[in-house]
Amino acid sequence: MEMVPSEENQFVSKEIQKAAEEPRVLCIIQDITSAKTVNERLTFNLPASTALSKLYEDVAHKAGYVNGSFDLAWGNTPEMAPLDHSGEMSLLDCGFVPGGKRNFLQLIDKDGEQPQVASEESGTLDSSGLDDSSQERFIGPLPKDGTVGCSGDCSSPSYSYTSILNKSETGYVGLVNQAMTCYLNSLLQTLFMTPEFRNALYNWEFEESEEDPVTSIPYQLQRLFVLLQTSKKRAIETTDVTRSFGWDSSEAWQQHDVQELCRVMFDALEQKWKQTEQADLINQLYQGKLKDYVRCLECGYESWRIDTYLDIPLVIRPFGASQAYGSVEEALQAFIQPETLDGPNQYFCERCKKKCDARKGLRFLHFPYLLTLQLKRFDFDYTTMHRIKLNDRMTFPEELDMSPFIDVEDEKSPQTESCTDSGAENEGSCHSDQMSNDFSTDDCVDEGICLDSTVSAERVLKPKSLPTFELFSVMVHSGSAAGGHYYACIKSFTDGQWYSFNDQHVSKITQEDIRKTYGGSSGSRGYYSSAFASSTNAYMLIYRLKDHSRNAKYLAVEDFPKHIKSLVQKEKESEEQEKRQREIERNTCKIKLFCLHPSKMMMESKLEVHKDKTLTEATEMAYKLMELEATVPLDCCRLVKYDEFHEYLERSYEGEEDTPMGLLLGGVKSSYMFDLLLETRRPEQAFLPYKPGEVMVKVHVVDLRTETIVPPISVRAYLNQTITEFKQLIAQATGLSAEMMRVVLERCYNDLRLLYVPNKTLKAEGFFRSNKIFVESSESTDHQVAFTDSLLWKLLDRHGNTIRLLVLLPEQAPGTLASRTICQKVGSDSDVPFEASKGNRKSVEAILEESTEKLKNLSLQQQGSSTSDSQKSSDASDFEHIESLNQEADSNSPCVAADNRELENRIGGPAACRSTSASSDAENHFGCEERSDSEVNNDRSTSSVDSDILSSSHSSDTLCNADSGPIQLANGLDSHSITSSRRSKAHEGKKETWDTAEEDSGTDSEYDDNGKNKAESQYFYFRAEPCSQDDSASTAQKFLVVHVDKRITLAAFKHNLEPYVGVTSTQFKVFRVYANNQEFESVRLNETLSSFSDDNKITIRLGRALKKGEYRVKVYQLLVNEQEPCKFLVDTVFAKGMTVRQSKEELLPLLKEQCKLDLSIDRVRLRKKTWKNPGTVFLDYHVYEEDISISSNWEVFLEVLNEPEKMKSMSQLAVLTRKWSPATMKLGSFQEVILESSNVEELKEKLCDISEIPLEKLEFAKGRGTFPYDISVLEIHQDLDWNPKVSTLNMWPLYICDDGAVVFYRDSTEEPMELSEDERNELMKKESSRLLKTGHRVSYSPRKEKALKIYLDGGPIKDTGQD
Repeated sequence: MEMVPSEENQFVSKEIQKAAEEPRVLCIIQDITSAKTVNERLTFNLPASTALSKLYEDVAHKAGYVNGSFDLAWGNTPEMAPLDHSGEMSLLDCGFVPGGKRNFLQLIDKDGEQPQVASEESGTLDSSGLDDSSQERFIGPLPKDGTVGCSGDCSSPSYSYTSILNKSETGYVGLVNQAMTCYLNSLLQTLFMTPEFRNALYNWEFEESEEDPVTSIPYQLQRLFVLLQTSKKRAIETTDVTRSFGWDSSEAWQQHDVQELCRVMFDALEQKWKQTEQADLINQLYQGKLKDYVRCLECGYESWRIDTYLDIPLVIRPFGASQAYGSVEEALQAFIQPETLDGPNQYFCERCKKKCDARKGLRFLHFPYLLTLQLKRFDFDYTTMHRIKLNDRMTFPEELDMSPFIDVEDEKSPQTESCTDSGAENEGSCHSDQMSNDFSTDDCVDEGICLDSTVSAERVLKPKSLPTFELFSVMVHSGSAAGGHYYACIKSFTDGQWYSFNDQHVSKITQEDIRKTYGGSSGSRGYYSSAFASSTNAYMLIYRLKDHSRNAKYLAVEDFPKHIKSLVQKEKESEEQEKRQREIERNTCKIKLFCLHPSKMMMESKLEVHKDKTLTEATEMAYKLMELEATVPLDCCRLVKYDEFHEYLERSYEGEEDTPMGLLLGGVKSSYMFDLLLETRRPEQAFLPYKPGEVMVKVHVVDLRTETIVPPISVRAYLNQTITEFKQLIAQATGLSAEMMRVVLERCYNDLRLLYVPNKTLKAEGFFRSNKIFVESSESTDHQVAFTDSLLWKLLDRHGNTIRLLVLLPEQAPGTLASRTICQKVGSDSDVPFEASKGNRKSVEAILEESTEKLKNLSLQQQGSSTSDSQKSSDASDFEHIESLNQEADSNSPCVAADNRELENRIGGPAACRSTSASSDAENHFGCEERSDSEVNNDRSTSSVDSDILSSSHSSDTLCNADSGPIQLANGLDSHSITSSRRSKAHEGKKETWDTAEEDSGTDSEYDDNGKNKAESQYFYFRAEPCSQDDSASTAQKFLVVHVDKRITLAAFKHNLEPYVGVTSTQFKVFRVYANNQEFESVRLNETLSSFSDDNKITIRLGRALKKGEYRVKVYQLLVNEQEPCKFLVDTVFAKGMTVRQSKEELLPLLKEQCKLDLSIDRVRLRKKTWKNPGTVFLDYHVYEEDISISSNWEVFLEVLNEPEKMKSMSQLAVLTRKWSPATMKLGSFQEVILESSNVEELKEKLCDISEIPLEKLEFAKGRGTFPYDISVLEIHQDLDWNPKVSTLNMWPLYICDDGAVVFYRDSTEEPMELSEDERNELMKKESSRLLKTGHRVSYSPRKEKALKIYLDGGPIKDTGQD
């Protein structure tokens, strides 16, 4: 062995030093195979070269499991694909990340079976105990000797419980909780652990010819019990059982009461078992009998009837009592305690023929073989009107002697009248009233039922035998009345051991654990003890009669009936098939597959291929998956490694056609960091090799002469190539000259970088996996100017910022394209109507198309700050030519009405870098259109026609190319237009300014402080094309496809749309359409369209747009005495600084026109609206934004007054009052009272004036809830807080501080009307209907509980008539 010196000059092996220098992998493993170990972690720090099989060995040793009996899976993905047990690949090759990064794994069951615990004999653990690492955390059974760390109680500081058990030790299988089906799991496990029920279910044979097995409840229970007894899984599903109940997936999210489920399930089984040997099974096992009697205390005459029950409900705490019963025996004693009927409750005795004092109660006659006790822990608190859970302590014995509670009197007494037996058809449960009877203990009757049909169903035990029952199931509820969790503690009759069945987890428990389910706290049982007690306590107890001659044992597998053995074999085969399928799934690679289909564009799918399949076989599978058989031959396809996010072809697999996919993909994983692309070629082409390390470059060629950007071609390069070498590569691919080539890299969104350093590498320039570049090679002088001043930069800048919007114009808008005429080219003799046919149709840009090229140069040159002299001279000539052209247009075209001086000022001024409008339509139909005030005040064009054609503010900033026609640009753009303004040049040092929204207003003004239109400050690309809807091309409603620079402001965007809408921008509104066709108005005119993206939809609606300081307001009418007090009227606009009276003056004509309301300004008031509640009254002199806060989409009430306004000051208070008349059970109409102060006495005096009730007899109360504060007339007299002891209205409990409060008042001496029961019920129905219609009643409304039902026909009947 070669030795090398260490730092201490000691020689160590070279292999040891190499291992020390090797990177290490940190693995953190969570054991989720048991509820007791799920919070534990195993930590390993291994060399990166460690084999995967060695990791399994280390985990098995440290966890105490047999290697090969568990799986390891990645813990950070939802689909856990287990790692290969026998894999010799290193951790690094398997995807583990070294260098201190945490690799999270989960230790899971293998094939659904829990890991096998390693014993001392297996050699997994040595006889001396555990090593140091395993002593820190030991999972599994603990050795029985007295070695350190191996005592009966776990010595690990992480554990405080007595044992750690799993399925292999308990021998029992758990049930998977579907969502909230813990109540079902608890009952199913209890029934399974009941030998008599299980054996009887096994004896029933399913006839498949008579019933569908899917909907057969007994058959699905039978299957479930067979799996619980024979399956090797840790837990099994209950979905087949719930499906037989007729439940859908939503039922799994409904939690129900376990006692209710027991009753409903027994009813369903009885229905299914009719005409079979098991028809009376439920009654034989669970049904008892009791006597409901009434005995006259004068003559002793007794009237009684026999009732049956399936369970006994025991009250925890008597109604109104402060203490709970302490034990089950105490509650049973209270259950049979008789009640004396005296006074008004006297009983009419048939013998005495008069009402007499009597004793009423219950007597147990027979107890069932299986006695079920329900502890009624759920109650209703009438103080809070909520359901509550009683957590009081109630003990229960392991053996219950029921002899003190049995009645041995003859069922028929000579002094009794004939009774009626309710039989099993009744509900099967007695009521929970606290009733009892006199009982005798002279003799005891055992009415437990033997399953032997030869034995009488009701037989009397020997006199000395006692009806003693042993506890074997405790169903526990943990939580509150609103929800919680059920689990079962069940004793096995095989070994007498108690087990906890908690969904999928089964573990041993002790008697101490059973005692913990008593509930309560250690303190005394006071009234509030339940609130501070544990919420985990027993809810249902099941006892079995102790009778060794009849107590059954569980059927062993070898004793199964023949049909059950067949079922066992069938389920075993099913499990084996499921296991094989899981094995296939475990070895299947699932990876995203993409394909550029020749006719269907880019397609995406998922390729599922076995890890042992070769690349050739996988290619054939992908070929069929993408349905390429009819378009491309198989030999013209190949699979390559692909990065879909970066659109990057990472590598091809030349020479690896026979390599298994598992090796190519790096193993079976739940997710991959890359994808596969099925690449295709034409038969005459050849595939190019893609080598690792190459980068993909998409090359866009730019033609400055035609101003086009062609679709990209792909080129592969290396990061260590220089720019010069890269240009040569591009020259070969494009045929351009490398000498004059300019290469621009788009590093991120619109971040353009000119690559001009010849010897710089691509890596240094910022190239990555996938890159996008633009190249231009021409002899123009454009390359001589600074890059940010060049035409190339401007084209690329426009290309990156232009978006396509779909604009829906208003129906039959006066300016829609269908009703317009379009001017021909300058010099034409006549106008040609806008036609749909290509022969006659003229582009809306055709007015100035002869001057397009020169005008484009002018607009671009004026954008820069440093241009050549030749360019400047060209600017002047261009200007002169444009002026003359437009003068000619003014003189020749009938569409033009503006003078030449205005045109000269607009083109030759500071903002002259714009062409005339591309949408300069000849709108002579609207030459006399009335102008708005804003147009006059801001000296805009003299008519809408003039402004449409000549005003730059209405321009669409579009240029026309008459010579070359439309030139295709990227994103479907043509070269009719180019961006007329650009960002500030970098070398100029000018600060880039962007419009921001005003914070003090719901919208922004279209004009700046100098009165100049803000749309004139910056000019961005805009081009619109009319496009009719496909399904309604002949209608007046049209679409515009608008290509626009998203840096344009909303104000400029609206101005550009004016020619297409037909009205000025102040007369229409812009609505952005979101998902589900939701529309929201865009009102901030200074904001840009940067939040929009391609193909976003915009709707244009006619109506006045908001200006700065204006707010859109919804006006509702307040009708206090109507059934619906809130009625919408109109939308209007209020402005900052406007008084309330001014707003009413503008509002009244609108109401007259739209709502036909002719109102006087002195007989209406405006007031605050908060949802449906009327609030502060606005006085005429109040000013919006100064006295009244206002916001966007504000709502206000308009109230019509019967007399002139009495509210004159803010110190006054307007209160709505309503009289309550108890004698007639009616409420009066609302009356308003104006108070000068908040004094209670003033309110009472005002009420006296309007009602004539004496002051000393008047009582009042504040209404509750929301307006109109509706309350039932049956409740108002008691429920309101009448006559509060306060002196001012702004004190508790009134808190009347604002207008709009409602006060009820009454005469304290007026007695309520006496109602009969029928009258009360009738009035209750009317009130319920009235309150339901108004919808104003506010009450506690918890989540509606869904009734528990089991459908015998396989599912509920859908009512198609319901919503």
